[in-house]
Amino acid sequence: MLKILGYPDRYSVAPGETIKFMVSLEEETAFDARLVRVVHGDCNPEGPGLKFREIAHKANKSYPGHRQSIDAGSYMIASKVPVLSGSSFSFSAYVWPTLPQNPMQTIASQWNARTGSGFRIMVDRGALTLIVADAQGNAARRALPQLMLRRNWYEIRVTVDGKTGRFSLEQTPVLAKAVIADGGKLAGKLNVLPGTARGIYLAGTPQAGGTVGEHFDGKIEAPVFTQGRRVIAKWDFSRDIPTTRAIDVGPGKYHGKLVNLPTRAMKGHNWTGEEHRWTLKPEHYGAVHFHHDDLYDAEWEPSVELRIPADLKSGAYALHISSGPSDETATREDYLPFFVRPSRKVKSRNRVAFLAPTCAYMAYANHAEHITAREAERTIGRLLQFGHSDLYMYDHPELGGSLYDSHADGSGVSITSRLRPVLNFSSRYHSWLGGHGSALWQYNADTHLFDWLDHKQVDYDVITDEDLHQDGYKLLKDYDVILTGTHPEYHSTAMWDAMKTWIDKGGRLMYLGANGWYWRVAFHKELPGVIEVRRAEDGIRTWMAEPGEYHQSFNGELGGLWRRVGRPPNMIVGVGFIAQGFDTCSHYRRGADADNPRAAFIFDGVPDKIIGDFGLIGGGAAGLELDCISKSLGSPANILRLASSEGHSALVTLVNEEFGVVPVNIGGDQNDRVRADLAFCETPAGGALFATGSISWCGSLSHNTYDNNVSRITWNVLKRFMDKSPFKVN
Repeated sequence: MLKILGYPDRYSVAPGETIKFMVSLEEETAFDARLVRVVHGDCNPEGPGLKFREIAHKANKSYPGHRQSIDAGSYMIASKVPVLSGSSFSFSAYVWPTLPQNPMQTIASQWNARTGSGFRIMVDRGALTLIVADAQGNAARRALPQLMLRRNWYEIRVTVDGKTGRFSLEQTPVLAKAVIADGGKLAGKLNVLPGTARGIYLAGTPQAGGTVGEHFDGKIEAPVFTQGRRVIAKWDFSRDIPTTRAIDVGPGKYHGKLVNLPTRAMKGHNWTGEEHRWTLKPEHYGAVHFHHDDLYDAEWEPSVELRIPADLKSGAYALHISSGPSDETATREDYLPFFVRPSRKVKSRNRVAFLAPTCAYMAYANHAEHITAREAERTIGRLLQFGHSDLYMYDHPELGGSLYDSHADGSGVSITSRLRPVLNFSSRYHSWLGGHGSALWQYNADTHLFDWLDHKQVDYDVITDEDLHQDGYKLLKDYDVILTGTHPEYHSTAMWDAMKTWIDKGGRLMYLGANGWYWRVAFHKELPGVIEVRRAEDGIRTWMAEPGEYHQSFNGELGGLWRRVGRPPNMIVGVGFIAQGFDTCSHYRRGADADNPRAAFIFDGVPDKIIGDFGLIGGGAAGLELDCISKSLGSPANILRLASSEGHSALVTLVNEEFGVVPVNIGGDQNDRVRADLAFCETPAGGALFATGSISWCGSLSHNTYDNNVSRITWNVLKRFMDKSPFKVN
C-alpha cells in the first residue's frame, strides 16, 4: 500500500518561479525530498531502466510531514442566508436522485455543526426526510413512506413552523406512473424545534471538524426558501453556468458558491428536447448534478516550496519524495512530476519543443476503469497486473476519478482536475509484463522519448497543453520543430487553432503517437487546472453523455469528437484514429512511397523492409492505438504512405466511428484497414508533417542501445526538420 503521496500546484513552471508540493504521509512524521530530472521512467529490464538525474538545490532536504485528508463531494453554500428557525418557512425544489437507496443525503440544510442543531431536508434510503434538532441535543425525524425512484424528477415541498412545530412534507412526481405510488404528503407536529444556524447548504451538511458530508447524488433544480409569501432565497442554476456562482434571483441576493465542481448545464425537469444547446435555452438547463465523489481541489497544505533556478534547462522534472524503504507490502517513495517551461522573459528559445500532453494526463488522472471494468482481461487478451497505486485508488475513491470512469451513481466523470494526488502521473507508476513488455501509458510512455532525446543530446524546450491553451500561437511561433507525446488525445479550441496556425505558417510537426486531436475539451475560465469533456454521440467511450447534455458547461461549445465538428485529426497531423487493441504490438512493412525521392532523407541508412519488429511496449513499434491516412477526412493530397503495420490480432479492432452497421470483420486478423500508417507530407508554407500513427513507436527507440531502424528514421526526420531550409512545395 502507498505510504506517501502528493501533488504539485501546477504542471508547468518557468525559471524564477516557485512551485509548491503537497505531501501526505500515512505513517511517518518526516520525509526526504530531492529535485530530479526525469530521463526514463520504464523499469523494463530489457530497456535502459529507470533514469533520474539529481539536481543540486537547497530544497533537497528532510521535511516534517503528516497525514492530509480529502473532503470530496460537491455542494452549494450560501453563507449569508439569515436564520430561518424561530419562524415559519418553506422550501421547494425539483430533485432527480441517482442513488436514492443510499442513506442520509442532504438536499438542503441550515445546520450548526458545533451544536448539532438546525434542520436538514434529506433523502434517506429513498424517503423524503426532515430532521430538526435543538442545541440541547434533542432531535426529531419525519419521513414520507412513499419512496423516490432512481432518475425520476420530483417536485418537493417542505414547511416548518419554528414556533409551533407544525411541519409538512410533500413529494410529487413530475411524470405520474401507473401502479407505482411514488408521490405523497405528510403533515403533523414536531416535539422539537430547530436550533439556531446560519447559511444554507445544498447537497451537503457541515460536519464537526470543518468538513462537509451527507452529500446528495443527483440533480437539484430551482431551490427556493420562502417565509409566507416572501421569498428569502431563490437560486436559478441556469444563470452564470460557466462559473461556480449560484445566482439568487430573490430580493436578498444571497448568491451561493458551488464547491468541488458539480456538473452544470444539466437538463432540468422541463427539458423537452426542442433545443440541445443550453446557451440558447438556458431555462431548460436549470439543474446541477451533484456527486458525493466530486473533487476539484484537495486543498492540502504545502509541504515543500521550490524556486526554479534561473539557469535550469527546460525539461521534465520531478520532486522525489521518500519516507523510508519500500518493500512488497508498501511503497514509501514517489515522484511528483512537473515540467520546466522556457523562461517567460528571455525571447531566445531552443528550436525544438516537446508539447507535453497534460490534457491527456489529466483526462486519465487516477484512471480506475481498468480495475473495475468487467471483462477487461478478455478485451485486452492478457492478465492485468495491479500495483500499490491501483489498489490505493480502488480503496480511496475520494481521490477523484478520470474522464474514463463513472461516478458512484453511474453518471460519467466529465470534469477532471490536477489539484489532487494523481497516482498514475508518476515515474513510480509502471508495470512490466514479462513477454508482453511494458504496460506503459501516457506520461511514462512519453519518457521513452525523453530518454532518446537525451541520448541524442538534443536541446529542446518543454511546453504543456495548458501553456498552449493560455498563450496560443505566440507560444509556438519561435519553434521550428514540435514533437508530440505518444497519446496527445485531448485539445481545446484555443489549442487546436494555435497548432493549425503554426503548421500553416511553416512549422514542422513530428507526431510520434496515435489517437491524437481526438476529443474536444474546455478549460474553466476562472479555475486553474481543470478541464471538461462531454462524450457525445460517437467515439470510443466508457460512458456516454445523455441526450441534450452534449455541450460543455465551461464554454457552451459542442463537446465530443473533433471529427464531429468538422475538424478531424487528419487536418492537423495527416492521419487519424482507426483501430485499437491492447494485447501485443506489431511492426510496419515498408511501402512503395518510401522510395519516393521526397522521402529519401527519412530512409537514409534504412534499407529494411520490416520496421520496428521490436520494442519495450508489446514487442513492436505499431500497437495499442493506430492512426492511418484518410484523404476523405482531411489527410493532405500530397501525403506519402511510407509504411503500414500488419499482423495485428483479432483483438485489435476498428473504432466504432469507422462504421455504421457493425461489420463481421473488424479485427486486425481479417481487416486490412486495421493498420498504422507511417506518413510524411510537406505543407504549402515550406513546413512538413511526419506521423508514426502508433502509440508504441517511442517504446522502440532504445532497442539495441538506440541503434535500430525506428531510432534511425526518427533521427533522420528530426535532423532534417531542424534544418531551416524550406521543403519544396512544387
